[in-house]
Amino acid sequence: MNRYPELLIPAGSLEVLKTAVVFGADAVYIGGEAFGLRAKARNFSMEEMAEGIRFAHGRQAKVYVTANILAHNRDLSDARAYFRELKEIGPDALIISDPGMFLIAREECPGIDIHISTQANNVNYLTFRFWHDQGASRVVTGRELSLAEIREIREQVPDTLEIETFVHGAMCISYSGRCLLSNYFTGRDANQGACTHPCRWKYAVVEETRPGEYMPVYENERGTYIFNSKDLCMIEHIPDLIAAGVDSLKVEGRMKTALYVATVARTYRKALDDYAEDPALYEKHMPWYLEQIAACTYRRFTTGFFYGKPDENAQVYDSNTYVKDYTYLGMIEETDGFCCRIEQRNKFSVGETIEIMKPDGRNIEAVVKGIRGEKQPKEKEGQAAQEPLWEPVESAPHSRQALWVTLDKTAEPMDILRRRES
Repeated sequence: MNRYPELLIPAGSLEVLKTAVVFGADAVYIGGEAFGLRAKARNFSMEEMAEGIRFAHGRQAKVYVTANILAHNRDLSDARAYFRELKEIGPDALIISDPGMFLIAREECPGIDIHISTQANNVNYLTFRFWHDQGASRVVTGRELSLAEIREIREQVPDTLEIETFVHGAMCISYSGRCLLSNYFTGRDANQGACTHPCRWKYAVVEETRPGEYMPVYENERGTYIFNSKDLCMIEHIPDLIAAGVDSLKVEGRMKTALYVATVARTYRKALDDYAEDPALYEKHMPWYLEQIAACTYRRFTTGFFYGKPDENAQVYDSNTYVKDYTYLGMIEETDGFCCRIEQRNKFSVGETIEIMKPDGRNIEAVVKGIRGEKQPKEKEGQAAQEPLWEPVESAPHSRQALWVTLDKTAEPMDILRRRES
């Protein structure tokens, strides 16, 4: 029996959570201010988590909270208090990798589902059965599994146990994320959420008896990036994922922008809905999916381990940089006819042609007719605070500046403004 999969999207902030839900996510996964594996992401306070959960639940979407560090003794008492707080705000599931953290979560949050993180290295059906017997409702596959192996796991585990699989985003060079390079080079532990991504750095070879003689393995004049994997993308293979029995299609990227999240969520949402309506429609719209997904920042694409062990073509040897076709300008917060309020994220100017990106799949070109920037009036002693003034400006160079932007096309709240780069 084919199982219609959930689309699970990452969110590193409240703004991105709302974007993911509006642009098509069935569920989002987020991290709190502790115990998740993305310490460099802004992450969520308890108040923001509660607001995000209310927002998602109001639109029939779910929220999962990561607590997937490999815990040390010093972490355990704080983890217990943290799970007690989470119980009060009611996420739909907790994502955990460490057995000790699992025990605490089960004790403190008995009514919340537990999902077993890919960090737990789940690569065989007995492991899946083990976690099911402990009370887990879902297990995330290790990224080293092929579709054939996932299909076998599906056949060997109870139907009530859900299988979640990464289908899009960055690939770790190490086995299911268990990398020691960051800790070794910088003292920042990847397994404690502080990875510095040294797999993206440039390396050379040093022969044992010739210390100080660095011999680059040239792919171009800048050296080689021997650990730098291409990004995973399975937009062309959704039928195979469904046939293998995957319950949740997971996108990587809790440190990504709202533009990235909107683009990936919208593209996979349409692909899933098209396939559910008619597989022929899915095939017909494939050029659109590929065009849209290429609008994200990415390091070229691979299908990872799904069709066998990756070869040298899964690596990017000549650069550690992303391909970037679009720049995120901001999200529409409110509108007044052709005038819309945004919190600006990158510079743009009056007269530029930009795009309004809509959740329904449309991308509408629009000309910036005017920009007004916020100017706080000077307060005099004894005078009550005044409303901010708005003055015309030619460009918006200051990040996170509040702006009113006049366009020649209409936009709605939660639409995204972006600029195509040449």
